[in-house]
Amino acid sequence: MKIVISICCINMVLLFCSCSNFLEVKPDIKMVIPTNLDDAELLLNDYSTMNTGYPIYGEWSADEYYVSSQTFDGLLNFHQRNTYTWMDIVYDDIAQWQRPYKAIFNANQVLEIVRNVQGNIDIGRSKNLSGIAYFYRAFAFQQLAEVFTPAYHIATAQSEMGIPLRLAPAIDAPSVRASVQETYDQIIKDYKAAAARLPIEEAIKGRPSKASAYAGLARTYLYIGNHDKAYDYADSCLQLKGDLMDFNTLKGTSTLPIPKFNVEVLFAAVSATAGPMSLNNGLVDSILYRSYTDHDLRKSIFFRKNTVPLNSYGYKGSYDNAQANLFVGLTTSEVYLIKAEAAVRLGKIDEALQALNKLIEKRFVKNQYIPVTERNATLLLPLILKERQKELLFRGRRWSDLKRLNFEPQFQKTLNREINGVRYQLEPNSRKYAYRLPEIVVNNGNIPQNIR
Repeated sequence: MKIVISICCINMVLLFCSCSNFLEVKPDIKMVIPTNLDDAELLLNDYSTMNTGYPIYGEWSADEYYVSSQTFDGLLNFHQRNTYTWMDIVYDDIAQWQRPYKAIFNANQVLEIVRNVQGNIDIGRSKNLSGIAYFYRAFAFQQLAEVFTPAYHIATAQSEMGIPLRLAPAIDAPSVRASVQETYDQIIKDYKAAAARLPIEEAIKGRPSKASAYAGLARTYLYIGNHDKAYDYADSCLQLKGDLMDFNTLKGTSTLPIPKFNVEVLFAAVSATAGPMSLNNGLVDSILYRSYTDHDLRKSIFFRKNTVPLNSYGYKGSYDNAQANLFVGLTTSEVYLIKAEAAVRLGKIDEALQALNKLIEKRFVKNQYIPVTERNATLLLPLILKERQKELLFRGRRWSDLKRLNFEPQFQKTLNREINGVRYQLEPNSRKYAYRLPEIVVNNGNIPQNIR
């Protein structure tokens, strides 16, 4: 009971503190700080803090969906409407910034406990707990960076602003924005530290394993354009855990056909509220929907036909088996696509085709899938990227994909919206791809806002 009270006290401090500098308030919390491995375990078992509430502004701004004028006017709140139309105005909603930093605070607390614990300790348990903490910190930093920093480009990564890298639980230390390069260096460092400590098998649902850390590294290296390492870590991940669901075993008529914690889930994480992208609000882009063939089971597993508006579809393929938020965690299906893309960019055509076909075959009616055989890398890459969009829609990947692919002229895309006769547009490589920091974070933490 004492530790539960202690954790609640810490979270209350954070709730009323800007996570930009964990506040100007400097309460004496020495008496409530957890100090032993049992305390560390409880901090990491806080699923609500560690696995939920990750930022979703990027996905709200992406091109996988649209909303009707009626939904826009009647059901979206102020921030959702402005995010949907890329209005880029000052806002005060701190939750999507604060929630990941609460996970980071818990992770830092665990790492400090493990460093300072005295007496006869369980070395194996300490190693495992620190590995979990490093993973959570890496994942939270990565989620924040993809939304609130400019796209990674090697030529500008040292000069562009990243995020504050909180590496200790001290709440009174000032926050300083690292560079984009420093941000991704830290993410990679933490994932590698996690991979060295995590077990191959993790019995507790929601916790990461070694394969999870490899998947995180593969995702990170793909984003920053290091395709050699993206391929290597994707391959290492799939050697440990490469399970895929056979969509022939799922019921397309179910309201939510995909089970939570299914065999593909390497790490379960969900966003803050889905808002405009929820099943009842978000309408799947019609061109994207029509790209699925009749034998593609994703057409019935992922989508629900709506009666209003006519000929529209909602997304029901949540890997969290939920409507209220989006799954943004790591899965083997994503890793197969990372491996396929990295392979084709490296000229490893056989490996690219093997990874792509192994995944997509599991999505088609049995014996109806015709394997991709294209061996021209210039033609195969767009096919893989299209399959990536079709497989990972509403999974927290589209915004980061748009950001990284905008550096390649053949894949650049101008985004367009129209609401009530007014047209809105987001140009490739716009500064708006780095979402504004909440104004309270900028003001209380005395840190610079993203450049406009």
